[in-house]
Amino acid sequence: MELSKDTLTKIDEVIGRYPEKRSATLMVIHLVQDEQGCITDEAVEWIAEKLELQPVNIYEVVTFYPMIRREPWGKTHVRVCRTLPCALRGSYKTCRTLEEKLGVKEGHVSEDGEFSIEFMECLADCGKGPVVIVDEKTYEDVQGEAAEKFAEQVKNGTLAKDRNFTSYEDGLAKPRKKTVASKKKGARRK
Repeated sequence: MELSKDTLTKIDEVIGRYPEKRSATLMVIHLVQDEQGCITDEAVEWIAEKLELQPVNIYEVVTFYPMIRREPWGKTHVRVCRTLPCALRGSYKTCRTLEEKLGVKEGHVSEDGEFSIEFMECLADCGKGPVVIVDEKTYEDVQGEAAEKFAEQVKNGTLAKDRNFTSYEDGLAKPRKKTVASKKKGARRK
């Protein structure tokens, strides 16, 4: 298995932070997956050797955590929350809409390798469901007609440019607009 110098350096740094190499297992797995896209049998063997463990010790971790992939995702990976608050607001229908529009069944990768969909437990944003994560961006309240438009934007690769859909992360990065009340407060301080 070939890894970049940068990843190899990061792996050595991570291992050095722990009193026992075994303790770095999950972090090393993440670093390998970030570069390779998934954890293959070859990767399991390599990680086991690097950490001076048996391959079964790596398989235990790989098969336990759902965020560790044995096969690569599509170029664009979509996760839909199915936990109760999102389900009550329509996440099952949202997932079906995304499957239809993107041409891929949940748990699979499209034939062209462009899209994959994962219907998963809590995405940690229960207040404004259904929640959908596209790659690493979180979108809230994706339901009904909006879900259809959302799916079209994902398919066309224009989601990031569409002002109707702002990810939670991008919303945090935008400067806040001053409200009338905050302008008055600022005026009183002078």
